[in-house]
Amino acid sequence: MIDRFLTYGRMIKFSHSIFALPFALSGVVLASSHSEITLETVLWVIVAMVGARSAAMGFNRWADRKMDAENPRTANRELPTGQISSVAVLTFIAISSAVLVYSAYRLNPLCFALSPVTLGIVFFYSLTKRFTWATQLFLGLALSIAPIGAWIAVTGRLDLEILVLGGAVLLWVAGFDIIYATVDIGFDRQYGVYSIPQR
Repeated sequence: MIDRFLTYGRMIKFSHSIFALPFALSGVVLASSHSEITLETVLWVIVAMVGARSAAMGFNRWADRKMDAENPRTANRELPTGQISSVAVLTFIAISSAVLVYSAYRLNPLCFALSPVTLGIVFFYSLTKRFTWATQLFLGLALSIAPIGAWIAVTGRLDLEILVLGGAVLLWVAGFDIIYATVDIGFDRQYGVYSIPQR
């Protein structure tokens, strides 16, 4: 049971959630000047972020399973090697998505209303590498949801000032992913995977 849990954790790189957490918490801190923060709100923001990221990573692994099997760098991932089945991953995605939606429901009506939009954006990123070189920008957009969503969780509204931070996160994430994507330039060109470095 523990081994299975660890396998899922490796699949979605759960430890990297700590890397994404400051984005969400920065939104909470900035929003504190407009609305009161409660411990309950902070906890639901964290749960929502973990749910969204887990769903996004699960979908990314599922969408890229055939591509990953062909790439020497990713061929040893959990789906290509059969450590986890496609059905199991789809179930994991559904559960993680439900965690996000329920967390958003517990936060406020606007968060709940926007939760399907959030899932749509983070899932869509995984498909962009198949048709647009701007895939790194879409990844940045997906991660920019963290501070924006946290702001909405605290204030119950969307304001221009948090969009500035969201834009900064978008560009920062896109920048480091452009560097990371240079590792796969040869594979991307051979298999028609779109990216800014490949372009």
